[in-house]
Amino acid sequence: MKKLLNTLFVTTQGSYLFKEGETVVIKADDEIRLRLPVHTLGGIVCFGQVSCSPFLMGFCVENGVAISFLTENGDFLAKVQGPVSGNVLLRREQYRRADDLKTSALIAQAVLTGKIANCRTVLQRALRDHSDKIDADAVSQASQRLANYMKRLSSELTLDVLRGIEGESAYTYFGVFDHLITSQKDDFRFHERNRRPPLDNVNCLLSFLYTIVMHDVRSALETVGLDPAVGFLHRDRPGRYGLALDLMEEFRPFFADRLALSLINLCQVQGKGFQKKESGAVWMDDDTRKTVLVAYQKRKQEEIEHPFLKEKVSVGILFYVQALLMARYLRGDLDNYPPFIWK
Repeated sequence: MKKLLNTLFVTTQGSYLFKEGETVVIKADDEIRLRLPVHTLGGIVCFGQVSCSPFLMGFCVENGVAISFLTENGDFLAKVQGPVSGNVLLRREQYRRADDLKTSALIAQAVLTGKIANCRTVLQRALRDHSDKIDADAVSQASQRLANYMKRLSSELTLDVLRGIEGESAYTYFGVFDHLITSQKDDFRFHERNRRPPLDNVNCLLSFLYTIVMHDVRSALETVGLDPAVGFLHRDRPGRYGLALDLMEEFRPFFADRLALSLINLCQVQGKGFQKKESGAVWMDDDTRKTVLVAYQKRKQEEIEHPFLKEKVSVGILFYVQALLMARYLRGDLDNYPPFIWK
């Protein structure tokens, strides 16, 4: 099993990263802030005005550590990495499957089954743990509708029909998402999902978490030799990582949505940590961003029993496990792609 390595998130503006022996060094305000051996890192993510020495970039490439550059608010800009691992035969098979709409629909069906099942589990957990604090009837009805969507996925469907089911299930799920927020309602009220830019504090938090989940999913796909740009549910579009978006669907509710709800309900993030710009876009301040990233890393260290492998794995390894299962399916080692379904 792949070792769980940390992702180094650098958020301090003006930071400079450089190589010193076998370590990555972070310098800010003329002070050394951190030294980390390169073998402990799985990736480096730089937010905003953060720069790296050319020697460090080459050193990281040689050691399989990708460096991603994002805007201060988390929008992807660029990535520095070495050659794609894996063999060309796997990628050629991925392309052939993606060109076959029927096969693409079967894979999309599995992905959506995982996504909708995990959305439903989020609602079921809320009913179990907070039925006295939420509108239990509304959440229960939404959970039942999601169960009905899952039943529809049991038959053979086209991609267009599957996209329709995805849209309806997302509308149902996010329609009751505000009920799952049980504290700080004045600062964290959710009306609807919006992005590019997010227009309220909850959407800002969700979008940021989705961005870093996407980073980890994309890295996992590249690690096993798959092309993250060629998906099955999400079709080819310049600049879009379709397969990463496909695989990410299973993790949005289980990982990102649950973490966002925990951060809000446990008051680990607060309204004062979000700023509304003149354009209407909402941004997180630096301290809140660091709080979210620390919580994200801690969540990745937790253990869970994988529903298909039937063995304990760290949550952070799940991205890699699902990428590996996708690769095994495309090679013909598995009859179907088994999505991650949280129970």
